[in-house]
Amino acid sequence: MAEYQFVEKLRWTGIRQRARMASAIISAMTFLYILLGLVIGVLSGIVGLGGGIMIVPALVYLFHMSQHKAQGTSLAALLAPVGALAFWAYYKAGNVDIKAALLIGLGFLVGGYFGGLWAQQLSELVLRRVFGTLLVIIGIRLLLAR
Repeated sequence: MAEYQFVEKLRWTGIRQRARMASAIISAMTFLYILLGLVIGVLSGIVGLGGGIMIVPALVYLFHMSQHKAQGTSLAALLAPVGALAFWAYYKAGNVDIKAALLIGLGFLVGGYFGGLWAQQLSELVLRRVFGTLLVIIGIRLLLAR
């Protein structure tokens, strides 16, 4: 009987140690996700880029998410805080066209819904190539613009 109790104690000790390690990993991941959001938020506020252009590659390459999951996670992260405070700073400085923003937002609402449905039908490879091609085109246009 004492041998059984000893084995049970060892088993529970191992479970507790694994739980502590999992908790530490979760805490580290939580910190890294918050840090990613902070860095991307600052960059988005400075250059006015959509956070998804920076969040998606970070989630794919640094956090090893699939392209689909990274894009969905980025959309979820940007849904509410999509730049409310950055918007307010630009608005106070007189650098926001409210009518244009509302109209773009309406189009984005409808287009985002249909784009999200369509993206689910694409393979991982095709989706990654579409995303990458878009980034290259935007980058080249920005680099060559006067």
